[in-house]
Amino acid sequence: MDKTEVENYLLEEENKLQEQFRRIDQIAFYNQKKVLEAFTECKVSSQCFNGSSGYGYDDVGRDTLAKVYAKIFGGEKALVSPHLLCGTHAITTVLYGILRRGDIMLSVTGLPYDTIQESLFGKDNASLEDFGVVYKQIDLKENSEFDYEKITKFVSEYKPKVVYLQRSRGYSDRKALAPSDMKPLFEKIKSISPESLIVVDNCYGEFVDTIEPTNVGADVIVGSLIKNPGGGIAPTGGYVVGSEKAIDLVATRYTNPSLKLELGSFEMGYRLFYQGIFLAPHVVAQSLKGSLLVGQIMEDMGYKIIPSNDEKPQDIVKSVVFNTPKELIKFVQLVQTVSPVDGYVLPMPWEMPGYKDKVIMAAGTFVGGASIELSCDSPIRAPYIAYFQGGLTYEHVKMFAEKILLEMK
Repeated sequence: MDKTEVENYLLEEENKLQEQFRRIDQIAFYNQKKVLEAFTECKVSSQCFNGSSGYGYDDVGRDTLAKVYAKIFGGEKALVSPHLLCGTHAITTVLYGILRRGDIMLSVTGLPYDTIQESLFGKDNASLEDFGVVYKQIDLKENSEFDYEKITKFVSEYKPKVVYLQRSRGYSDRKALAPSDMKPLFEKIKSISPESLIVVDNCYGEFVDTIEPTNVGADVIVGSLIKNPGGGIAPTGGYVVGSEKAIDLVATRYTNPSLKLELGSFEMGYRLFYQGIFLAPHVVAQSLKGSLLVGQIMEDMGYKIIPSNDEKPQDIVKSVVFNTPKELIKFVQLVQTVSPVDGYVLPMPWEMPGYKDKVIMAAGTFVGGASIELSCDSPIRAPYIAYFQGGLTYEHVKMFAEKILLEMK
C-alpha cells in the first residue's frame, strides 16, 4: 500500500469505530468529573506538591494524595507511594500484609501473572508458602466466566482469608473482567464467608469503565502508577485502595506495625502524581481508541484479536494472536520503531527477571517500562500472543497503525 492508500484505509477503519469512540468519550467524561470532584473535596492545593525529607511526618502531599485515590476509587482508605516499586510489589505487599501462617489464599481467576508466582510458592525463598500460607486456585471457565459451583463449594468449606482476582489477562488468552461481572460473585462470597477479604489486581483496568471493583464489593484493589492511574506522568509508584481494616493491615507490611502510614518522605515532591491521576481518564480513553484501531486492522488482516472490537474492553490491552514466533517478534519490533525514546533500537527476546520464558518487549517510553505509553510485550511461547497496550495520544497509536499497513499488509 502507498501512503495515499493507507490514509484512505485508515479513514474507513475509523468510520467503522465511531460508535465505540463515542462510548469511550462518555466514560472518560464521567471519570474526569469524578477525579475533579475528588481534588476539590480533598482540598488539593499547590502545597500538596511539595516533598518532604527524613521521616516524612505530617507530609501533606503524601496524605492528601492517598485521600484523593480513596475518593476516586471508592475506598475508605488508601496507600499511594513512589516507594511501591511496581504493580507486583504493591500486590505482594498486600498479600504479605493480610495473610498469616495457616491462612488460605484462593485465586478464582487461575494462576496469577508470572511475576507474582514466586511470591506464592517455594521453600527457603521468602514466599507465602515458606511462611505457612496455603495457596489454592480455581480456573476460569473457557468463556472467561467464574466457576460459581467450585468457588461456592470451596468458600463454604474452607472460608479463605483472601479471595484473589486478576482483572486483566496477564500472559493468557482470556478476556479481562468487568466489575459488573464481579458484583454477583462478591455478593455470593460475602454471604458465605463475610470475613474473607476480596483482593483485586486492578492493573490495566482503571478508568476503562465508570465503576471499579471497590464499587461492587472488593475489599482491596491494587495497581501501578506507571500504568493507567499515572496518566503517563507519574514517574514510579503503586497504589492500594480499600477498606480501612484492610489498608491498616497492609500498612504494617509496607512499613512496620508501629509506624504504618505515618512515615514516608519523598523529597522530589508529588506534583507529577497529582497531575498524572488528573490526566488519567483522558489518557486511558486515548489508549482504548488506539487499541480499537490497531485491533480492527489486525482483524481485517486475518489475525485473531482479544477482545474482539464488538466487545466492550475491560482493560487497555489488545491481544493479537500470531501463527509463528517470527510474526510475533516482527509486530513487537514494529512498535519500537515508532517509539519516541530508543526508536532506533531493535528489541529481541531475552531472559527477563521474574519470567519463565524469554520475553520480547517494546517500550521506548518516557517513563521506563510504562505500560500506559505505547508498548507491547510477549513471552516467546505458544500460543504466540502479542500484548499491545497504551498510547498517550490517539495520534501516536495511529502512526503505528500506518506502520502496520505499510510494512505488514
